[in-house]
Amino acid sequence: MEIAVAGLGLIGGSAAKALARAGYACDGYDLPEVVRRAVGEGVVRARAESFEAYDVVLIALPPDAAMRLLDTGAFRQGAVVADFCGVKGALEACVCAAPRAYRYVGCHPMAGREVSGLENSLATLFDGASMIVCENEKTDADAVRLLEKLFADMGFVNMPHCSAAYHDRKIAYTSQLAHIVSNAYVKSAAADGFSGFTGGSFQDMTRIAGVDETIWSRLYMLNRAAAEEELSVLIGHLQAYLAALREGDEAALTALLKEGRLRKEHLDRERRIV
Repeated sequence: MEIAVAGLGLIGGSAAKALARAGYACDGYDLPEVVRRAVGEGVVRARAESFEAYDVVLIALPPDAAMRLLDTGAFRQGAVVADFCGVKGALEACVCAAPRAYRYVGCHPMAGREVSGLENSLATLFDGASMIVCENEKTDADAVRLLEKLFADMGFVNMPHCSAAYHDRKIAYTSQLAHIVSNAYVKSAAADGFSGFTGGSFQDMTRIAGVDETIWSRLYMLNRAAAEEELSVLIGHLQAYLAALREGDEAALTALLKEGRLRKEHLDRERRIV
């Protein structure tokens, strides 16, 4: 089976390394200097010159670049092509806009780090992680099964299936909103001189604040409705806490905090069941 990975940054580089660890030889596509480094380090076998040579193509590029490749790239008839972008509706719409020779499956690895680039990629990044697989009425079942085998060999242990729309609604909350909160949180002047004044909560809250603003802005714009809805819900909840503080209403504040605690306990129980 001939495999190519398009994009050899943190996610694509980790995918190539995980595949190599599992015994697969794959080629890579990226800037010439990145591919040279990847070949030199044994991450990939060679540069992918034409995607028509591959049975499986994994696309780990930013959304706009991924859509351009899906729309204009030349792929082998019947090839399995999967993208790893953090939004799925826009990618699926791009693919469905015209007949395609390849079999497309939208995927999203739920793993990452606060750093980027091939130099930070890890063969172990996906060990124990989830890979979301998005399906619609045109999704080829054999293509999904082939990818699930590859993903399991790469270290993924959970592969939930859902629609692109469901994915985007969930990710707006579990990922995109979290990054906005962290990014906004560090803007307080009170953050200056934090050393010695935190037991870990500050580090937890700020871990994902250092987003790549260009990439993340596009992710938000491509999932704008869902991201806006989740941010509005959060602002509404925060307004309730602010009102309790402004009014000196300790009972109301206690009730809000209890509500949050019970909600977290419920979510923890749900996670243990899954």
